Amino acid sequence: MATIRSWPRTLWVSVRTMLILTLALGVLFPAAILGVGQLAFPGQANGSLLEVPGHAASVGSALLGQTFNDASGNPDPAYFQPRPSAAGDGYDGAASSGSNMGPENPKFLEAIDERKAAYLTENSGTTVVPADALTASASGLDPDISVANALEQAARVAKARSLDPAKVVELVHEQTIGRDLGFLGEPRVNVLKLNIALVGLDN
Repeated sequence: MATIRSWPRTLWVSVRTMLILTLALGVLFPAAILGVGQLAFPGQANGSLLEVPGHAASVGSALLGQTFNDASGNPDPAYFQPRPSAAGDGYDGAASSGSNMGPENPKFLEAIDERKAAYLTENSGTTVVPADALTASASGLDPDISVANALEQAARVAKARSLDPAKVVELVHEQTIGRDLGFLGEPRVNVLKLNIALVGLDN
């Protein structure tokens, strides 16, 4: 014959189970994951923050794109520019999203034409506009651009900084990240890392 527990005993078993699971899953497991992360991958666990010598604070995260504008709010010609962003006013971490516009949406096509015209104006002499210079990423926070995009901007950046164009092109190749696992995705360049390395050429 099955034993029928009294409600106080049932309540105590429930409370005890909840406390044990809370301790195990809410304290011990997160603490273990935090410890492993800090020991094995400290940079990634702390946000992949990047620093520039001479700056007290980090200048950004390698995982999140950002704008590089001048005092007037326009793209600074002395820096490599990221791809367009539909997140808020551009690279707003609190409004991460794509435009959700279809490929035949009139507003989308108008935005493509405007971005193309701006790219050709900013990078005078180029006749090729890479696709990632025209379209925003799904998150709006993509930190990378294609190698082709970076190379098309190299001449403008070199001119703005009075640098040898060959050195800037060489820097782009040095900062190029290969395909993940050797076959996934396309080679790319992290814009923030590239611009940090670019500042190093001035010194």
